Amino acid sequence: MAAAAASTQLKYQSGFGNEFSSEALPGALPEGQNNPKTCPYGLYAEQLSGTHFTAPRVANRRSWLYRIRPSVTHEPFHPVNFPNESLTADFTAGTVTPNQLRWRPFPVPPEPVDWVRGLFTLCGAGRASTKEGFAVHVYAANQSMDNSALANADGDFLIVPQQGALRLKTEFGLLDVAPGEIAVIPRGVRFAVVLHNGAARGYVLEVFQGHFALPDLGPIGANGLANPRDFLHPVAWYEDIEGLSYSVLHKLEGHLFVAAQSFSPFNVVAWHGNYVPYKYDLARFCPMNAVAFDHPDPSIFTVLTVPSYTQGAPPTADFVIFPPRWLVAEHTFRPPYYHRNCASEFMGLIKGQYEAKQDGGFLPGGASLHLCMTPHGPDTATFERAAGMADLGAAEGPAHLGHETLAFMFETTAIPRITPAALSCPCVDRDYYKCWVGLKSHFDPTSGPNMTSHPKIQEAGAAKATGSTAAADGTASAGNGSLLSG
Repeated sequence: MAAAAASTQLKYQSGFGNEFSSEALPGALPEGQNNPKTCPYGLYAEQLSGTHFTAPRVANRRSWLYRIRPSVTHEPFHPVNFPNESLTADFTAGTVTPNQLRWRPFPVPPEPVDWVRGLFTLCGAGRASTKEGFAVHVYAANQSMDNSALANADGDFLIVPQQGALRLKTEFGLLDVAPGEIAVIPRGVRFAVVLHNGAARGYVLEVFQGHFALPDLGPIGANGLANPRDFLHPVAWYEDIEGLSYSVLHKLEGHLFVAAQSFSPFNVVAWHGNYVPYKYDLARFCPMNAVAFDHPDPSIFTVLTVPSYTQGAPPTADFVIFPPRWLVAEHTFRPPYYHRNCASEFMGLIKGQYEAKQDGGFLPGGASLHLCMTPHGPDTATFERAAGMADLGAAEGPAHLGHETLAFMFETTAIPRITPAALSCPCVDRDYYKCWVGLKSHFDPTSGPNMTSHPKIQEAGAAKATGSTAAADGTASAGNGSLLSG
């Protein structure tokens, strides 16, 4: 008989990187040891390791699960009978290009497709076999995963819903994740995706090495960005169902295998550890921003990062969001500036209109990709509108980006290769480059410099000009020098 399902409003445990414990039945967790000779309620003890055994304590990730039957009880695995040719972890046949790439929203298929069948790989780098690199996917599904579960042996999944709320059934319990939230499913954790609204679409960042962590705050101090207490982890929940045919899918080096078993894989009655799925509400992100002048780098909006194995090396990947916020910088071109980056940037739009794209081509459910050193930035309409706001140095009033807009970025150190399926799919926007074609020269060497910079700089410039004139008359004062030095 199945344990009582969780209510619509699920309960969670909060924190990030904590040692958690949870039991669906009182006393199901062994006291004082992990692997007693006989576990309470006749359960089996099983450890799930997310790092090698001898990893330093600060980096070690593992959990102990106490389940009705161990996960080893299944028929042999064999390749699935529905090969997903658009899902891969092999990027040797992929393409690199210095061109800007953009995809229109990916449609939800008309035929029944669950979350696993709906995964579509856009790009990636490295190899899952050596636990290095990453992959970027989108998903579009209209069917729940009934009597099936997936374990991803290749890496951690960061799931970004864009349309349709999901219920994630995991071995640790249940997570409800709606657009505007994210979820992380660590490597090897079995889970199933249940659709709340009949159709779902979103994005996935899969990392083959390491695990997601909170970025260091540095000079920001102890608070800000994503706060640890806002990350939510499930409480123990189990199904005691026997006699039905369950399919356990296993993803290994991008290939899908399946094994049959006669009981629910979600039969964990109790667990403890620090290797646990979790969710996070992006509305709880506390953004930092410029309050005087200039536009900060996008790294200031990092929610999660995947540190490199090598200390001091750049991270494998960052998850960055562009949330609703106030813009108050004066004498500043406020949208994202024109830019070439040593990293590669994949962007998606959850809702609304991204602040740097007014051309109508970057839509919710779509995506863009700019590889290493590919120039990118605001389109023509955005530039003309934003640059026209400045009135020869006059201060602009505060403006709010609006709560109806939320965009994100996967920023990666390695250069991703684009899959053949991603380059040939109907969603490719082959006119993307045209959004910059209208940018024209405003250069006029006869007009002289425009005094549109910060007032202090204008003041210093005016004082310098005054000082030069006074010096010519032999009447320069010490006060001008003081102003310039300040």
